[in-house]
Amino acid sequence: MSDHPIEKPDRAEAEAAVRTLLRWAGDDPAREGLTGTPDRVVRAFEEWFAGYDQDPHAILERTFSEVEGYDEIVFLKDIRFESHCEHHLAPIIGRAHIAYLPDRRVVGISKLARLVEIYAKRLTIQEKMTAQIANTLNEVLQPRGVAVVIDAAHQCMTTRGVHKPGVSMMTSRMLGAFRDDATTRREFLAMLNTPNHSANV
Repeated sequence: MSDHPIEKPDRAEAEAAVRTLLRWAGDDPAREGLTGTPDRVVRAFEEWFAGYDQDPHAILERTFSEVEGYDEIVFLKDIRFESHCEHHLAPIIGRAHIAYLPDRRVVGISKLARLVEIYAKRLTIQEKMTAQIANTLNEVLQPRGVAVVIDAAHQCMTTRGVHKPGVSMMTSRMLGAFRDDATTRREFLAMLNTPNHSANV
């Protein structure tokens, strides 16, 4: 679900746009190797940008309150994602780390991964995506604190422009106790920097 609803062109218009870009690149969209490309590109766009048709708030609405008083950090680490830069349509590939301090309610951990996926499947910049994930979790779950860290490589800078492979960008958003309480923030950062041995289980 987009924050700015627009009237989408139909599939034929989208495929025609791909043919135009192929001609702009200097090739012939009618040649054998490219005749199916417009259809494939449009289908790829449907997958890459599926987040526009999903409501990130709705997936967090089902919560659980029977947690036996658990009120420590809930941390989901190394959520791999693939997104696209809104400036060049180039891939952004990285990992998101999400933590929150529950206030009587928790959410299923798969919902946290889906929250990342919804915002990743939109044209974005990393700073905006980081803030969106943290703000949505904070608004819906209303925990005592939220922390989001994203570490990603941007192909708009590795395959074009300055051509600097091997560079990653880190962004963070801290809300509530993670921003205001130095002890809580240190605990989160210590957990973030602990090797994730369970990822290989």
